[in-house]
Amino acid sequence: MTTTQWTSQDLMDAAVRAAETEDVPTDDPQPSRPEKSARQLREELVSDDLIERLVKQAGAEGVALTGQGGFLPELIRSVLERGLAAELDDHLGYAKGERAGRGNSRNGSTPKTVETEIGPVPLATPRDRDGSFNPRLVPKGQRRLGGLDEMIISLYAGGMTVRDIQAHLARTLGTDLSHETIANITDAVTEEVIAWQSRPLDPVYPVVFLDALVVKVRHDAHVVNRAAHIAVGIDTDGIKHVLGIWVQSGEGAKFWAGVCAQLANRGVKDILIACCDGLPGLPEAIEATWPNTIVQTCVVHLIRAANRYLAYGDRKAFSAGLRRVYTAPDADAAETALLELAETDLGRKYPAAIAVWQRAWERFTPFLAFPPEVRRVIYTTNTIESLNYQLRKIIKNRGHFPSDDAVIKLLWLAITDIEDKRARQRAKEAGLPANRRKAAGRLVEGATTEGWNAALNQLELLYPDRLAGHINQ
Repeated sequence: MTTTQWTSQDLMDAAVRAAETEDVPTDDPQPSRPEKSARQLREELVSDDLIERLVKQAGAEGVALTGQGGFLPELIRSVLERGLAAELDDHLGYAKGERAGRGNSRNGSTPKTVETEIGPVPLATPRDRDGSFNPRLVPKGQRRLGGLDEMIISLYAGGMTVRDIQAHLARTLGTDLSHETIANITDAVTEEVIAWQSRPLDPVYPVVFLDALVVKVRHDAHVVNRAAHIAVGIDTDGIKHVLGIWVQSGEGAKFWAGVCAQLANRGVKDILIACCDGLPGLPEAIEATWPNTIVQTCVVHLIRAANRYLAYGDRKAFSAGLRRVYTAPDADAAETALLELAETDLGRKYPAAIAVWQRAWERFTPFLAFPPEVRRVIYTTNTIESLNYQLRKIIKNRGHFPSDDAVIKLLWLAITDIEDKRARQRAKEAGLPANRRKAAGRLVEGATTEGWNAALNQLELLYPDRLAGHINQ
């Protein structure tokens, strides 16, 4: 039995036919026709059997599919060079081998290498005599193709440093990009970050959560710890949004005054409830900007802060006593419950844990004035803590950041990357029965708040004038 022989030229010619069917933009109107997907065109021109034989023969002959010297980069080179030649034919008005008319003509080629997602591709770019040929397929000066920039940004968003990315591309693709080139690619998103950080916001957010994570930043030749604060707002429809990211570089009161001023300048006219974790200067800044806002200390943070003083074996019993405090019907009942807890054996054993609640009492008690439906929404900043948990996994391997702007850039990219990956997974599972869908929901941005309708009904009763005209009917 003989084995069918074939050459790489078979697949190249098929791929070139696909490239030649691509529409070349012109000023002339074209008749409309049904659009064909890339997959449909590939199936029409290149059979699965041919691709299977390609993979088998490449493996048998020790030829890598990707990376430097790989078959796919060679295939791309062939397709691109033929496409560039077709562009030059169109530019000159005659094909290679035909008698040239007067005027412009071919003038050899210029070698260059473009980096792609599957490895470096060496090209011979054709030239014309008078230098007027500007190819569209691989424009002059372009050195990267095929989504390599997007790959680099995704790796950066996943927590890899510039040097990590440099080593990864060299090891996996044989692509040798300089440190400066990779840094410039990641810096290209800076304008998007600035636009996002200054975008207009809704006039009213019933609830805003604020929390922080610690990052290391180089400052004046020293590496210092700084707090990166993230604000998540719930709009009147119960949809969560990341409102902004700020790295604290100065004294609390001044810093938070600037943050609140920025939010106000972006259109926020009122916040009903702000939930935070005892950030110095924040309550005063919020009340100075939005005088009627209630600043609420996160209950779960208070529980955790008290637990730091407890032996592990005593935490369950102590937490049971605390539960009577934060589930009390009003402030007087809560104060009685705390005093009773302080008089127990555990309370006397751990006075520092009791003191945590006593110090935060003024900022905790507003929580007790709300009905259960609202309490369930503002009980904890878990909404933002879930986000921070994901972000900590990304930044934990970094030694430090070169600047505050670099922190904001990475955190924004990470949030975007997490949401995009989850959205792609949900799209992949669309149409499957519910019991077979395993994709995670939205992390924060665009997520819905559980129990929001019941909470909004209560908030409308409590603040009818402040919510009037801001709720979509």
